[in-house]
Amino acid sequence: MPIAGTADADARARLMELARGRGVSLSALSALIGRNAAYLQQFVRKGSPRKLEENDRRTLAMFFGVDEAQLGAPEAAGGAGPAAHAPATRNPWVDIPRLALGASAGPGALAGDEQAQDRLRFSQRWLRTLGLDPAHLSVIEVAGDSMEPTLRDGDEILVDRSIGPWRDGIHVVRIDDVLLVKRLEQGAAGTVRVISDNPAYANTDRARQDVVVVGRVVWKGGRI
Repeated sequence: MPIAGTADADARARLMELARGRGVSLSALSALIGRNAAYLQQFVRKGSPRKLEENDRRTLAMFFGVDEAQLGAPEAAGGAGPAAHAPATRNPWVDIPRLALGASAGPGALAGDEQAQDRLRFSQRWLRTLGLDPAHLSVIEVAGDSMEPTLRDGDEILVDRSIGPWRDGIHVVRIDDVLLVKRLEQGAAGTVRVISDNPAYANTDRARQDVVVVGRVVWKGGRI
């Protein structure tokens, strides 16, 4: 039986191997499990924490489609038998972190630390059909009515935070250190048109460098 220190090191090495094979960063994986950007970097490089927490380990194992034992889960009694070496079955679901800080569709909310308060579960297959990588996704709640009827106060939105070509559509943005969800369109001469779908709110034109795109809104859900 390997000693605990060896098993912990094996789990860290395996996580790095899986991340490299998938082409995803440790900071993105930290976001996937609702941790700060340096969390898994510290786990791999410094051994802190010594072991992954059960929920974090399970989420990572589901994302990579491997058995939790590869990431440090204790093997069941009699684990040396054939069942212990059976190929892992990819979990059809993935848990996406739901951030405590919402994006305002009204007067705006100051952008502070984004810490996950819980998770929403999505189908891996459905996400793949949309070309989405779970490591770059998060869920936040809409606050305010400036995007009605498209988005209503209290709706949940799935935000793709991957870096890609900017295009027109609904995005979560930071403008003047305020987090907003707005429709964006390319403007003239290096400007961006920031649009509220609710006609009661005025639209504005901003310099491109003043609009920091946090992510693109790819799905919404809410109460009936």
